[in-house]
Amino acid sequence: MADNKGSSAFEITLSFLLGTAAGFILGILFAPASGEETRQKIQEAAVKTGAKAKEGYEKVALEAEKGVKVVKEKTLEGIDAIKDFVERKKEELARKSKETATPEEKS
Repeated sequence: MADNKGSSAFEITLSFLLGTAAGFILGILFAPASGEETRQKIQEAAVKTGAKAKEGYEKVALEAEKGVKVVKEKTLEGIDAIKDFVERKKEELARKSKETATPEEKS
């Protein structure tokens, strides 16, 4: 479930950034300005978009890292619970074995 949420957040962030960059570039291309000014604006927009994309990626990576940590913790808890269960069953089996043993077997 966490994977879907992280993937969705990444896709939304990426879509937003790509849409923003495309809209900005199209706005600049159709605005009356010299070629030099247009190239400068496009370059500035690309730098800003790259910075926003990096920031978005870092947020998604941090959330994924938190998710991995939670999964590891839950896995260890599950392993401990299984070990406890197996130990209880061993003790129960040993106790039942002693209870059902004949007097000759007990000696």
